[in-house]
Amino acid sequence: MIALTLALAYGIWYSYSVILVALLAEFGWSRSVLAGAFSVFTLVHGAVNPLIGALCMRAGPLRVMAAGGAAMGLALFADSFIATPAQLYLGFGVATALAVAAAGWVPALVYVQREFQHRLGLSIGIVSSGVGVGMLLVVPLAQLLIDAFGWRTAFRVLGAISVLWIVPASLWLMRAPLRQSQNQGQTPIKQNQAKPGSVPKPASHAMTLGEAMRTQPFWLLMAAFFFGNMSSQTLHVHQVAYLVDHGLAAIVAASVVGVVGAASIAGKTGGGWLSDRVERELVFVAGIALLAASAFVLLALGAAPTRWGAYGYAVLLGVGYSVTASLIPAMVADRFSGPHFGAIVGVGLMGSAAGSALGPWLAGVLYDATGSYALAFTIAAACGVVAGAAGWRARTLRLR
Repeated sequence: MIALTLALAYGIWYSYSVILVALLAEFGWSRSVLAGAFSVFTLVHGAVNPLIGALCMRAGPLRVMAAGGAAMGLALFADSFIATPAQLYLGFGVATALAVAAAGWVPALVYVQREFQHRLGLSIGIVSSGVGVGMLLVVPLAQLLIDAFGWRTAFRVLGAISVLWIVPASLWLMRAPLRQSQNQGQTPIKQNQAKPGSVPKPASHAMTLGEAMRTQPFWLLMAAFFFGNMSSQTLHVHQVAYLVDHGLAAIVAASVVGVVGAASIAGKTGGGWLSDRVERELVFVAGIALLAASAFVLLALGAAPTRWGAYGYAVLLGVGYSVTASLIPAMVADRFSGPHFGAIVGVGLMGSAAGSALGPWLAGVLYDATGSYALAFTIAAACGVVAGAAGWRARTLRLR
């Protein structure tokens, strides 16, 4: 149920790549203006994450998630009346971002970290695979709705679906029995045993946010969040427009997003499973290598675009980007689990938001200035390399 909630919340996030094309066709706004709205969305989403984490500690993650689902319905309905860039920035960039954050990743991480300490990597991978389901199903649905009824109706339908699923599902889970004390029969001692790639910590002390921020691993993981998402979100936001520019039909380009989502499901669950058995950082670096490679494959498609070539690129991106979504939070939990985890990962996700905002916006500016995505996608690949280096350095510190 948590995974399907994330599918809807982040299906909205990734649907912006097809909504951008529809808004471009109707209003003729520049790509930097349209990408800027997404950048505001990610900044607001990230900035509010520490507050969402604190609310989860006080009210419980499922109550926060239910409220977020109700807010998503209202925000998406308001989005259907957008007529100016200012309304796009306020409606989608601010209001929708707040709702997605409340229904999304931080409450899900707090819930999983509390109840599934055993096999944490696999558990986070399974839950985060819901984002891939959203890309696989929600993005093509958005494109079909846009083609059949227009983007305004698409916003309204997605808003109604969000309310009808997220609110009752969250309330139902609140009444389900907690697993934390059972945890598949594990004793507390067994739960705290170190897994490959994890950092054993004394059970008597859990770092506060302030203590975590005074450590080098925290900032290395923040860098992995920032550069990894700057790389991946540049590709996510601009891939549909790029492929349409080079001759692919809009529905085919939208289906590429679905293939990215399908590949990310395998990447998140498989990578999470593998990271419980070998060092998480090794799995992370391998995924980042695929992410960087996908940027160059996308550039090459500009010379000879084909449906199957685009799908091959989508598999690389889906598997590669999945490590930035699922493994970095697990790496944070390895080092900073405990009652303050929500606040710590919430601040860490501000790095994710900053990268997610800067990358697509910069790509839009560079396209408007040069008429090409070549420099933007090259920068995206370089950012992936930096994210991998940060993860590797975090591993080096852990092994000392």
